[in-house]
Amino acid sequence: MHLRSLSFAIALALPAVASAQTASDLDQVVVTATRTESSVADSLFPVQVIERDDIERSQARSLPDLLRGRAGIDFGNQGGLGKLSTLFLRGTESDQVLVLVDGVRIGSATAGLVSFQDIPVDQIDRIEIVRGPRSSLYGSEAVGGVIQVFTRHDQGAFTPRFRVGIGSNKLREASAGIGGGNEHGWYGADFAWQRTDGINACNGSATLFAGCFVDEPDRDGYRNASLNLRGGVDLGETVKLEAHALRAEAFNEYDGSIYGGNEADNVQQAMSAKLEWTPSQRVAVSVQAGRSDDDSDNSFNDHAGTTIHVGNFDTHRTTASLQGDFGLAEGQSLSAGADWQRDRIDSNTDFDITARDNTGVYVEYLGKFGAQQLQASVRNDDNEQFGSHATGSLGWGMAFGDGFKLMASYGTAFKAPTFNDLYYPFFGNPDLKPETSRSANIGISQHAQRWSWTLDAYETRIDDLISYDSSIFLPNNIDKARIRGVEFTVDTTLAGWDIGVQLSHTDPRSESGSTDGNLLARRARNTGRIDLDRAFGAFRFGATLNGSGPRYDDAANSVRLGGFATTDLRFEYAFDNDWTLQVRATNVFDRHYETVAWYNQPGREFGLSLRYAPN
Repeated sequence: MHLRSLSFAIALALPAVASAQTASDLDQVVVTATRTESSVADSLFPVQVIERDDIERSQARSLPDLLRGRAGIDFGNQGGLGKLSTLFLRGTESDQVLVLVDGVRIGSATAGLVSFQDIPVDQIDRIEIVRGPRSSLYGSEAVGGVIQVFTRHDQGAFTPRFRVGIGSNKLREASAGIGGGNEHGWYGADFAWQRTDGINACNGSATLFAGCFVDEPDRDGYRNASLNLRGGVDLGETVKLEAHALRAEAFNEYDGSIYGGNEADNVQQAMSAKLEWTPSQRVAVSVQAGRSDDDSDNSFNDHAGTTIHVGNFDTHRTTASLQGDFGLAEGQSLSAGADWQRDRIDSNTDFDITARDNTGVYVEYLGKFGAQQLQASVRNDDNEQFGSHATGSLGWGMAFGDGFKLMASYGTAFKAPTFNDLYYPFFGNPDLKPETSRSANIGISQHAQRWSWTLDAYETRIDDLISYDSSIFLPNNIDKARIRGVEFTVDTTLAGWDIGVQLSHTDPRSESGSTDGNLLARRARNTGRIDLDRAFGAFRFGATLNGSGPRYDDAANSVRLGGFATTDLRFEYAFDNDWTLQVRATNVFDRHYETVAWYNQPGREFGLSLRYAPN
């Protein structure tokens, strides 16, 4: 897909917007952008919300499939469902994106990655995506943006639900749950299970030492079992208490050797409790405590009955936060807070240091002055390993008639080095500094009763990128990068069709040494996604077209992966108010492509599921 193709798609989309006939939701709420509730239309930063209805309608069977192709997002995947998936947001590295589950920071403190593939979509209520730096509110990692996953939240009468499904490559799925609530409290519990025989993940060769460095032409299976418990209660007119717990246990087969293993038992867990006190309309105070775990236990199975333990990397992250929100005057508010975080690792690899603390304090101002808006925030983080680091952000917006809005923002961000960067035996450098960035964004949008669209342009410059330094034979802060991009989104309804268009152009380039001017590895410059859905009485039909331009698999830009386009089709039949039959066909034209060199992607696949969900 070339830039001219994106321009052509935009030109096609605009007439559709002008002819739209049904209303969009102008009251959609987002909390991640400012750590306070605000409408999407009022946000000064590019945001997107994916609701539970959108998730069910998409029939996506993994979080990477659900997010793929959305504005600013690109994925690299190593072999299909359940395999390692790395997310690039606005061209930044995977470890430069902050991911939260119900307000709790998740991810590996050793590798710096989040196991997106192990977060079950059946447990998700909604997802909020904020594109651009948010370190001034969240601290480390929020360079490219923040993605927050909210687990299910139940209200109303007691409601049971379940879903069963089958699909290609012997996919089997089942989920069940209950939930309910009233004006005094709410509760819910859900269990989900998924298993597939998978595909041959890697085309590597032990002779050529390429790809995964081994030759294992077999199916690489995957299974996942998850449990989500949550509830909330009113402890009076001004006090609320809620708690969430999500645990996902996964088993993953991959192509590997006795040195790195070919099987992994993984655990993703996030737990939190939050107390809110609202003594008046102008004052709200919240306290939250949480814990997340990212555990990986790797083994080698010789397929002759012998399994050898290779190693384990377990991350335990404990967090606590306090925030106060204060209404200063009509349309003006101030928020101030503090975050504390402790990372601890357990591993059979000997690290010189296995734990560190971080304390951050921040303050944010939000104001409306007629048609103009202002947002300003500043934060300081004091880390046990690298000391203090300050970040800031400033956003401005002006509203015009008919829902038009002009926005501009600037922000700084940073990412603390991981435990692997700092302390991995013989390969770590404890003198590393945080990676730092500065970003600017300008955008225009329109949120109207009949449609919504956004157009954003941005530039990010990153300094002190960590990479291998041949002069000291260790990682060092020696690289720089410059990322520029444009994003365009449209959501509307035309002639009964729900239409969503998301197009992104990203130019992520190195500005260092021998790779100066090269594109950063594994990131396509152009990506796009078009979603079409329409209901015909009890029937619903939908399609998703996903496209990506070529990318390079290495920093030297010597290994080129071709662009691709895939088409997914879906069908629903609600044969009763509470029962729905769903059928899907993904990659219907059986396109062969790779997002990581040597690693296969699934060809044409089919799926069938039956869902019971009382209305």
